[in-house]
Amino acid sequence: MADYLDLVMFGALLVGILLGFPVSFSIAGVAILFAYLGWALGVMDISLLGAMAQRVFGLLSNQTLIAIPLFVFMGAVLEKSGIAESLLDTMGRLFGKLRGGLGISVVLVGALLAASTGIVGATVVAMGLIALPSMLRAGYDPRVGAGIVCTAGTLGQIIPPSTLLIILADVMSNAFQQAQYEQGKFVVEALSVGQFFAAAMGPGLALVVLYLVYIVIRGVLRPDDMPPVRADLPRPSAQEVLSVVVPPVLLILAVLGSILGGIATPTEAAAVGAVGAVLMAGLKSGGNRRLILAGTGALLLLAVLSGLYPVRLQRSDLEPAQLVAGGAYVFLAGLGVLAVLSALRSAWGRKVPHDAAGSTLVMTSMIFATILAAGMFSLVFIGLGGEERVAEILQSMPGGPTGALLFSMGLVFLLGCFLDFVEISVILLPLVAPVLILMGHDPLWLGILLAINLQTSFLTPPFGFSLFYLRGVAPDEVTTGHIYAGVLPFIGLQVVGMVLLWLVPQLATALPAALF
Repeated sequence: MADYLDLVMFGALLVGILLGFPVSFSIAGVAILFAYLGWALGVMDISLLGAMAQRVFGLLSNQTLIAIPLFVFMGAVLEKSGIAESLLDTMGRLFGKLRGGLGISVVLVGALLAASTGIVGATVVAMGLIALPSMLRAGYDPRVGAGIVCTAGTLGQIIPPSTLLIILADVMSNAFQQAQYEQGKFVVEALSVGQFFAAAMGPGLALVVLYLVYIVIRGVLRPDDMPPVRADLPRPSAQEVLSVVVPPVLLILAVLGSILGGIATPTEAAAVGAVGAVLMAGLKSGGNRRLILAGTGALLLLAVLSGLYPVRLQRSDLEPAQLVAGGAYVFLAGLGVLAVLSALRSAWGRKVPHDAAGSTLVMTSMIFATILAAGMFSLVFIGLGGEERVAEILQSMPGGPTGALLFSMGLVFLLGCFLDFVEISVILLPLVAPVLILMGHDPLWLGILLAINLQTSFLTPPFGFSLFYLRGVAPDEVTTGHIYAGVLPFIGLQVVGMVLLWLVPQLATALPAALF
């Protein structure tokens, strides 16, 4: 048994999670238990646990992962302020008179919310509360409605910015560097979050197109499943559509544009997104419209001007022109601060900042606790010889690199039925990714392929998180069986998306190559 202790350890982790223990405690508890068991059996050096402090320090000082709470806060503010609700209502009335129109509107809103929030739970819950009852009233098959809502909500994991892509960028960059060290390279390349965001754009939009094509075709072939809504619902005016669509689009352009354009790091762009979300929430809550719009314009102008003509006010040899520019920058910054304070004040009465801060703390704590526990698990797993076993299994797969990748993708898909994307990303991928990269697979393409696979984990029964999110808010007439049956066609579309990316790798590699 001692020779297979690493495999038993992995099985014990699955059992612990399936028994309902909190995930991070299950991971850390299994790691400690098997560390001492391995030490008692003489197959592990217990002093390896001394490296855990270094891993904790490395995680807490990781500049990339700082973006996670900021992006989570941005999404929480947009969800709590009712912006998602306005989007769904307006887009539903715009497309609702088409067959499958409500489904089309849900997918489009899901894509917009994905690019501006990146939080699956918030998106699924919002659409489950708002869109699903409207679909059922219009006569939609409960399975179809539930499947569309669940699937559209998961777009937040593949369309940047998303927490999955940030975690995956960190994991794959470390794996890429490890692979280069093993190849004997000591001047190594690194991968950035911006590269992964750029690589995910094409596949993410391709998935949106696949969903829309499926809904349109199903609406034609089985019109009773997705009838149009009532004709007496007022169609929104162009001004109304623009008023709800333009602000999120501008926020998306500010965040992703600054990252992909090389103007800001992901952490800086996440801070921009958080401030932008607060300003949008202030407008939605009835704040001082002139001040908020003026402050938003001032902040945008400040970002452009300070980039074109930077001024360091702490220097003593400034020229008159620099002093004037510095004074102007201070004025613009002050106007921006006043706008943010005004937005916070107007949103305060609706408790938007309170709820958003609470959601951010819960989500961020869960993610970082899982990453910390997974660091301990992987340390013990490597100490028990698990890393060598994984490399041996992958290298012995028939079919060479292709067979190893197919095996890894199948394993990730299977584990996705039981584990969350964070656990898979930080426990399994650091073990398999370096071996796959050494076999010749492009790390960016591999990362996005795995990202789509991990996105599917939100939909796969019995423990897909989107299924549980929707189950918690769905009307009584929607059963768990309806939800499970509804997501099956979309799981098939996810697999089609992975095959498409496999056959056309340029979907993921072309944009990063052009930008970086």
